[in-house]
Amino acid sequence: MHYQTLSLQKVDHVMVVNLKDVVNDQMGMARLSDELSEICTEITWDEEVRVVVLTGSREKSFSLDTGSNRMVSGTGEEEEMKSFSVAEPIAKIDRPVIAAIQGDALGQGLEMALACDIRIAAEMSHFGLPQIHAGLIPWNGGTQRLARLVGRGNALEMILTGGTIDAREASRIGLVNKVVPPEELMSTVMGMAREIASKGSIALRYTKEAVYQGMDLTLEQGLRLEADLYLLIHTTKDRTEGIKAFRERRVPKFEGK
Repeated sequence: MHYQTLSLQKVDHVMVVNLKDVVNDQMGMARLSDELSEICTEITWDEEVRVVVLTGSREKSFSLDTGSNRMVSGTGEEEEMKSFSVAEPIAKIDRPVIAAIQGDALGQGLEMALACDIRIAAEMSHFGLPQIHAGLIPWNGGTQRLARLVGRGNALEMILTGGTIDAREASRIGLVNKVVPPEELMSTVMGMAREIASKGSIALRYTKEAVYQGMDLTLEQGLRLEADLYLLIHTTKDRTEGIKAFRERRVPKFEGK
C-alpha cells in the first residue's frame, strides 16, 4: 500500500517505518496520524514483526507541529485531538519500538519519540517542547511521558522554558539511551533491533507489558503481574525451544507460539 507520509521496509523480523516529508499544518498532521494508525494496526497483526524502528528520511523528520496550529475545534475536542495524535498509535504497539533520531526532535515530533521504548540519537540532535511559546502546553503525551522518563524537575524545566537541549544533555538526563555519530546511527539502531528480534517474540511482548503496566501499580501488584506473565511463558512452545536450544548449544528458533 502507498503512503504519503511514511514508507515501510521489513528486514528479517524488524519493521522499519520511515517518516517522509510531512506538511507541517493541520491537514499534514492529520494525514500522518491516520497513516501511522493504519500502519501500527498492521504491525500488531503481523506475527513476523518482533521489533519496530521509527526513523526519518531527513534531519527534520522528528520536528513536527509545536502546537501553534489549532488542533481542535470548539466541539468534540477530545475526539478530534485523538484523531491528530502521532504518539498514541506508536504507544499501542505491543512490540519493542526504537526511535532513530537523525536531527532535531521538537514539539509533537519529540512526543512521538517519547512514545517509543528506546531512543538513539545522532550527535547533532536537539530536543524540545516549545509549545509554551505559543501559550499552549504539550498535548500529545509530552507532560506525562517526559516526566516519567527524565524526572519531574527536568521535564518541568524543558516544558516551562520551551528551550531545547542538545544530544549530550538529553543522554545525561535519560531522554535518549545512546548518542552516536550521524553516519553510525542506522547501523547502531539496526544492530540493536536485530539483537532484540533474535529473542522470543512472546517474551518481548510480556516484558514490555510488565514494565509499562507495572509503573501504574504498587510494587506488590507489579510483582504479581510479573510472576503471572512469567508463568504464562512456561506454557509456550518458545519456552520449550529455548530450553532445548540451550541444552543443544545452538541458537533457538522462536516461532512466537
